Amino acid sequence: MREKKNDASKLRNRSGFLFVTHWAIGFVVFFAFPVLQSLWFSFSDVVFETNGVMTKFVGFANYRKILVADPDYIKNLISAVTSFLYSLPIIMLVSLVIALILNQKFRGRLIFRAIYFMPVIIATGVVIELMFKTTSDDLVSVGVSQSLTDSMFSVEDVAVWLNLPDKIAVYITMVIHNIFDLVWNCGIQTILFIAGLQSIPRSLYEVSQIEGASKWQEFWFITFPMLSSVTILVVVFTTIDLLTSVRNVLVSSTFTMMYSGVYDVTSAMLWFYFIIIVAVLSLIFLLYNSVLKRNRL
Repeated sequence: MREKKNDASKLRNRSGFLFVTHWAIGFVVFFAFPVLQSLWFSFSDVVFETNGVMTKFVGFANYRKILVADPDYIKNLISAVTSFLYSLPIIMLVSLVIALILNQKFRGRLIFRAIYFMPVIIATGVVIELMFKTTSDDLVSVGVSQSLTDSMFSVEDVAVWLNLPDKIAVYITMVIHNIFDLVWNCGIQTILFIAGLQSIPRSLYEVSQIEGASKWQEFWFITFPMLSSVTILVVVFTTIDLLTSVRNVLVSSTFTMMYSGVYDVTSAMLWFYFIIIVAVLSLIFLLYNSVLKRNRL
């Protein structure tokens, strides 16, 4: 009996290794190797020849080139970080407000949630390209939401529809683009906030109502503290999404340069930007931990 149990245990272990092996091979081939290769490229002079890729180690020359000799990279980096700093709180606030509205009990709220979240889960790029005759290059370079609003609301269309001067039409079009882009990028954040709101025990609100607390007091002393874990998750997700989006001027310009075949300098650009992203995320976690420690005291 013991031998049969040992054989069965060995068979289960082998089956487990077989399932893990496929994932491990895919991880090494499609993720680990390209990442390590790009890291090596960032410290090398990369030349494509007929017999393959030739690399020569140059140390930090590529990093000095982008930080000292290339003023556009620093300018794009500052622009990307600045855009992130003002976009993050706006997206967080709008997502939370929409989640609070959709968490209320009203007729058709489930249908409205599904409609609002639909662009996140379907192949919107293909649908938009077919409906509004945008090009794949537009979807890659500026993103789905901007490509859609460019197709639906051009400056000329707004000027004709509303019979407005071109300057006012430009301003209105820009506002429409920003609002559409903001709502488009709040889908997952809103769903996460709704999940957090529904996990809060109703008994807390019942006790607060008995004590005569106002809606603002309920939000500030019950809802907001109970959403702390969800909030840090949304902050991290939104941070990564904003800093790695194709709408990010640094990412789009780096990819454009990479498509031209300059892999050594662009690898250095992306790795330095990766360090910036890690630093931002580390700062967020440090602030979150400090707030938690202060609340415990």
